Amino acid sequence: MRDYRVIADRIAAEIAAGRLRPGDRLPPQRQFARRRGIAGSTAARVYSELVRRGLVVGEVGRGTFVRAAEPAPSLALAEPAAAPVDLELNFPVLPGQPEQLAAALAGLTRPDVLAAALRPLGVTGDPDLRAAAAIALRRGGWAPEPSRILFSGNGRQGLAAAISALVPTGGRLGVEALTYPVIKGIAARLGITLVPLPMDEHGVLPAALDTVPAAYLQPTLHNPLGVTMPEQRRVEVVEALRRNDIPLIEDGVYGFLRPELPPLAALAPERTVLVDSLSKRLAPGLTLGFVVSAPESTDRLAAALRSGAWAAPAFAMAAARHWLTDGTACAIESAKRADATARQTLAAQHLAGFTRRADPAAYHCWWELPAPWRAETFVAAAARRGIAVTPAAAFAVVPGHAPNAVRLALSAPPMGTLAAALRVLAELARGVPEDTTMD
Repeated sequence: MRDYRVIADRIAAEIAAGRLRPGDRLPPQRQFARRRGIAGSTAARVYSELVRRGLVVGEVGRGTFVRAAEPAPSLALAEPAAAPVDLELNFPVLPGQPEQLAAALAGLTRPDVLAAALRPLGVTGDPDLRAAAAIALRRGGWAPEPSRILFSGNGRQGLAAAISALVPTGGRLGVEALTYPVIKGIAARLGITLVPLPMDEHGVLPAALDTVPAAYLQPTLHNPLGVTMPEQRRVEVVEALRRNDIPLIEDGVYGFLRPELPPLAALAPERTVLVDSLSKRLAPGLTLGFVVSAPESTDRLAAALRSGAWAAPAFAMAAARHWLTDGTACAIESAKRADATARQTLAAQHLAGFTRRADPAAYHCWWELPAPWRAETFVAAAARRGIAVTPAAAFAVVPGHAPNAVRLALSAPPMGTLAAALRVLAELARGVPEDTTMD
């Protein structure tokens, strides 16, 4: 039997040489096996190896396609005049925001204040910071108990600590079938198997929680789908958590955009760990992670933060305390809520007539592409026009089970550039791929 890795190397070489281009479809596995004179099981292993290397992606009911390359630095829009338009990353920084943050930090440069910020500070922070964080995290009439708030360097580190503390090595963690990609990397490094949980238009199906020992969910402004779980579904999810006696890790990083909605932690505080951060609220380079523990998990979470080297530096805590107490963070969050709504309105206007899913308050939307477009082909075509978008495969828990869709992150470009990019993408989607031939 021929080594499947040798055959995968040859396909990889064809991709690297450009003989197989982004968006090209590989033949069905049975046909591939006949052409190469190999067994069907070997062909399946070749395709799995190519998926593992990130060279191809499977689309349900469509086949296996060469993954899009990194966006090329070509120009498509009159403005901006340099880099591609980034609709992949979702880190909003508003005009004038650096000046607001700088003014709030001025007091930290005093030698006596700076001396305090340079000293070690544990994962529990200090009472003033915990009180300020409790106020900042309030949503829908809920506020966390300050004594249950721990601090990480950022939200990703908070998630890693929560997963490490609640799920044993070799264990299983239920996640939405389309999920935040960082979770996949964290789970792989911790030796944890992710179990995809089916969803509908309201979020995860509660019955799916009967099959897993722990869960990670994004009930508010789900990434990538942009959906927000309604009240009745939240109640049903909490009932399932209690029925199965399982812990929940709730990702609340986008919750500040829907401040009227309480988190799941408000309904099930005894079994929910809520993770949030300043990354989206303020900026990724000036951030702090918040981990709101369930009462019985505080010690385990604190130990995980320390042992994983995920604790926040004291200077970041001191800066966050200033922003949270002097009104700076609150003002920026309010401005971002208005900004997200305006950008979502712009997307709805330019993508009218297409199948698009999004919460009106979200900074991203989910776009189901029209035939004959495939996600990887569309991503490659958009990149050639200087626009970077993310294919559904990046969010799929199970390789080869990605829908034919892309996520658009709306926060990064100036409004005029965003409008121009959306026009280009809409025109592209109304046309046909440059190569529509099928094997």
